[in-house]
Amino acid sequence: MRRRKAIALMAATAFGGVLAPPLFASPALAAPCEEPLVYGSPANQLPRQLWPEERLNYVDAWTHTRGKGVKVAIVDSGVDTSHPQLRGRVAPYDVTRSGLQDCVGHGTQVAGIIGGRDLRAQGISFFGVAPEAQLISVKMAVKSQGNDSRWTPLAIRKAVDLGAKVINISSQSPDLPDLRRAVAYAQRHDVVIVSVAGNLTDEQKQTPEKSYPASYPGVISVGALSKDGKLAGFSNTVTPVTVTAPGQAVVSTWPRDAYKADDGTSLAAPYVAGTAVLIRSFNPRLTYLQVKERIERTADGAQVQGTGSGVVNPLRAVTTVSTGAAPAAPAGAHRVSIDQPPPEDHLGKVLALSFTAAALTAAAAIGTAALITPAGRRRNWRPGA
Repeated sequence: MRRRKAIALMAATAFGGVLAPPLFASPALAAPCEEPLVYGSPANQLPRQLWPEERLNYVDAWTHTRGKGVKVAIVDSGVDTSHPQLRGRVAPYDVTRSGLQDCVGHGTQVAGIIGGRDLRAQGISFFGVAPEAQLISVKMAVKSQGNDSRWTPLAIRKAVDLGAKVINISSQSPDLPDLRRAVAYAQRHDVVIVSVAGNLTDEQKQTPEKSYPASYPGVISVGALSKDGKLAGFSNTVTPVTVTAPGQAVVSTWPRDAYKADDGTSLAAPYVAGTAVLIRSFNPRLTYLQVKERIERTADGAQVQGTGSGVVNPLRAVTTVSTGAAPAAPAGAHRVSIDQPPPEDHLGKVLALSFTAAALTAAAAIGTAALITPAGRRRNWRPGA
């Protein structure tokens, strides 16, 4: 097997972007996309059913809410706002001063999982958790490596000031003062922050470290569930985990009207962020800590270290009776990564999606499947140095 290249992104600092002036000294201007974006696969190659939608069954929660009235921010690499499942749904912003395009594709994936519109009537099997949420994209990364470490804190603050009540941060960072302050700023404004437990790469398996902002008090930290219902082998167990969600062979939206399969805790987090959106839409009086507690208490049973309270259960999280709030949560350039899929050993060489029709068998646990097969090298993300 060819080894996948592990990709690190660095996050951000000066508040601003294309629609607001910076509050602090602005980092150097970032260039437009410096790396070619791989192609995904067209909608007509999607399997008829996708395992995360079946496992979480979040459509059951839609009889109560689809996320209407809640703003959710995707602090990531930007979003392709022209994608059919995202078109007209995303308000894009940028703190990198490089333009609004998604140069990496990752933010488009995260946005689709959180709020991709339901197009099943058109034969599209993929759909987001909260398809009526108001999506905000705050771009904080422009390429695979060498991004400014100050951009993530700025993006968090920007999202808060834009009125986001849920923020998804599928990135890993050291414990930086600006990041701590930005998370505290969001929590003072009663914002739910969902982030990633992180992936273990070959280089880290002997010395895993905590991932931030996931390890901060009050942040919902998400580990990755594999297709067999167990904790994925790449999911970091050193970071304190709140809950798990599907993070292996996850199909989502991809730039150029395409779809792609990836794995990693970065794709597990948006399922939980979408669930937080549903909760806040159905019961907007809950505080961010009550939302976190509700997600924990309604999860489907912990298994081992690294699974937290278990697998997120959107329907139960939305409909359960409130249990009260938990206790209140309390410079230089560093390499910070958008959390991306683990090394090739865990899933194979998938980068662009490609689906091969699979024969149905009597032994199948569910009456559907289309195997997702490699269509090129896939990118991986890992925490930077």
